[in-house]
Amino acid sequence: MPKVGVIGSLVWDVIHGRDPARAPVEEWGGIAYALASLDASLPPEWEVVPLIKVGRDMAERAGTFLRSLARPLPQARFIEVPTPNNRVILQYAANERRAERMAGGVPGWTWPELGPMIHDLDALYLNFISGFELCLGTALALRQGFDGPIYADFHSLMLGMHQDGVRVLRPLPEALTWFQCFDIVQLNEDEMRQLSPEPLGMAADAIGVGVSLVVVTLGERGIAYVATPGFASLADRRHPRLHGRPIQSQLMQATAVPDPDPTGCGDVFGAATFARLLAGAPLVDALRIGIGYGEKNASFRGATDLAPRLRGELLEAPCES
Repeated sequence: MPKVGVIGSLVWDVIHGRDPARAPVEEWGGIAYALASLDASLPPEWEVVPLIKVGRDMAERAGTFLRSLARPLPQARFIEVPTPNNRVILQYAANERRAERMAGGVPGWTWPELGPMIHDLDALYLNFISGFELCLGTALALRQGFDGPIYADFHSLMLGMHQDGVRVLRPLPEALTWFQCFDIVQLNEDEMRQLSPEPLGMAADAIGVGVSLVVVTLGERGIAYVATPGFASLADRRHPRLHGRPIQSQLMQATAVPDPDPTGCGDVFGAATFARLLAGAPLVDALRIGIGYGEKNASFRGATDLAPRLRGELLEAPCES
């Protein structure tokens, strides 16, 4: 069976202000959203292989969450580390995230740790949940040592952290070197503008260093993408450039969701898009499916029981206490 590895951090979220009339909500977040999305959207012949480090204080609960997914995960490389697990406090105002503060000490992967764990994988989905999952040296070694497709969501890679744990957008040093490590890169609109005041030019530069597809999420407005000439599916990855033809770009709109919860929508979108590309879907079809999964997530609360919701098995969102 083909295997997709998933690199990211399981985070315990404490969410304030999602509903001002209710107490803060505590639940699994971080890579949990992407795992639920892959669980729901991958073809049945694919296996999901989580490559996850988790703090000892939350290891038992993390194991319970992983076992709740319908897709068997017999190959999980689940590493318990003797540090506090990552925890994030989110403060919402209206439907936008206003503040994020992280605590915890789960370390990133080094290449000597990661290299032996990916030799039997066919694809990799990497989500920078903490922003510290890989350093640039490890990312470069990963690209050199792994020939399969790699999808990377840059989200928290673009965040710095104050001494009190508050996360803030920051410029990304050696951004194009980071880009060249991956086949598909996902960012949100604010992150892309942090890289350059001319997002389309920055995306074109990324294509120039070897990225096949750059996807920019636009919240409720949908997504925009820039792709290499002739890139219509994952089968076109790394094909010779078609000289004389312009890069592809398109804006794809989303459907408005009443009272949306944006937590995890980008994670769900990206994982579902990559899953459909791995299944052989054309690029535009995969992106539309990813958008649809993101919309479903926006009408749900939390990552627990999210996979059956995405599959259409759970029609009502659970009540929050």
